[in-house]
Amino acid sequence: MIIVQLAGGLGNQMQQYALYRRFLSLGTPAKLDASWFSEAEQDGVGTRRALELSLFPGLPLELASPEEKRAFTGGDDALSRLARRLGLRRGQIFMESEMYHEDLLSRREGYLTGYFACERYYAAILPELRELFAFPEAEDKAAAEKNAALAESIRREREEGITAVSIHLRRGDYLTPENRRLLGGIATPAYYDGAVRSLRGGKPGQLHFYIFSDDPAYARILHFGETAEENTVCDWNTGRDSLLDMQLMSLCEVNICANSTFSFWGARLNRGTEKIMIRPSIHKTTQRCIPEVMHELWPGWRLVDPAGKLV
Repeated sequence: MIIVQLAGGLGNQMQQYALYRRFLSLGTPAKLDASWFSEAEQDGVGTRRALELSLFPGLPLELASPEEKRAFTGGDDALSRLARRLGLRRGQIFMESEMYHEDLLSRREGYLTGYFACERYYAAILPELRELFAFPEAEDKAAAEKNAALAESIRREREEGITAVSIHLRRGDYLTPENRRLLGGIATPAYYDGAVRSLRGGKPGQLHFYIFSDDPAYARILHFGETAEENTVCDWNTGRDSLLDMQLMSLCEVNICANSTFSFWGARLNRGTEKIMIRPSIHKTTQRCIPEVMHELWPGWRLVDPAGKLV
């Protein structure tokens, strides 16, 4: 049996869930482990996270028991965790260390930890995942009405030849010193300018930019595209309704992502047959972009570097 650890924010949880579903599709027994969310200290994050997969109504998932986890990892006491961190007791634990591990899907047992952002792992089941990740109704009635109005606006504009472009600006926890070192300087103003430039000619006609950000005040001082092209800051989905920004992104014809798995999923869940997906050429400052490798692992995506160059 394979056990995939759930950890991190919603976008990462969706990737871990996608990997779990991919193993099931291959006939490999698999379960998920959600114990990370109850730990006193959540390794590797600056903001405490909750199990947000539960926000998708009726999402099928099977959780591993403590005994099943222990069979692969040893104990969950402080001494056992320390031993694993020091490499003294690894058990049957797989720790992600590369963007893509060629032999991962051939495994038949073990405990898997990582974020598994590479779409190649689960590209074969994306149609199934689009059905499984069914969005809930907004808890806030006013937000629900605005979401419906925006969806209708995008539909109407498409008929008028206006292209809806989602732009995700991730700030918030990315501005802390530790995250800035790892995640900063990637989705730069030049990156967004380059992403928009790449659309000219490929998407003739007028563009309407729908901007999603955890810092809407910052988003409002910006303007994307030509002076006459409309910019709309979508700032009404908050709290438990925040994941509905992902649903709105998925309705747009073009998705310009930050180096954030949240907006990656906005593009992945986009059902458009002629959609354009744009992402930064790297996700973290510790990565180096090798264009031929990235295009192989992220087929169908446009890659733009921090200087705004299409790679």
